[in-house]
Amino acid sequence: MPRIVGVDIPQEKRLEIALQYIFGIGKTISHRILQETGVSPDKKAKDLTDAEITSITKVIQERFPVEGDLRRIVTGNIKRLMSIGTFRGSRHKKNLPVRGQRTKTNARTRKGPRRTIGAFKDKAVKKAASPAA
Repeated sequence: MPRIVGVDIPQEKRLEIALQYIFGIGKTISHRILQETGVSPDKKAKDLTDAEITSITKVIQERFPVEGDLRRIVTGNIKRLMSIGTFRGSRHKKNLPVRGQRTKTNARTRKGPRRTIGAFKDKAVKKAASPAA
């Protein structure tokens, strides 16, 4: 498996797609990287030479924040929003959707599984009390 910027990219995929396994690199950036290095996007990742791997790695490290650095930047931005008390920061604190989605029905990905409140205790108590009477 070729290793670029500390990430093992899949061998059997085209290089244009395989580079997208690196956090922070999407389709456009991977295409731009391959144009700058002169490597064919149709080439499989397993067919890369050492020189091509080093040239791709060099371009990525010089021009784009990826992996750990990018994650640090993103979490820093979120912490900054929370500390200055913006609306978006407060939504992050409460684990609610940040970008204006509705929360009355959907938003289960962000809010987590439903938690039923009340109701069940009352029914259990009434069932236990009625046969004895």
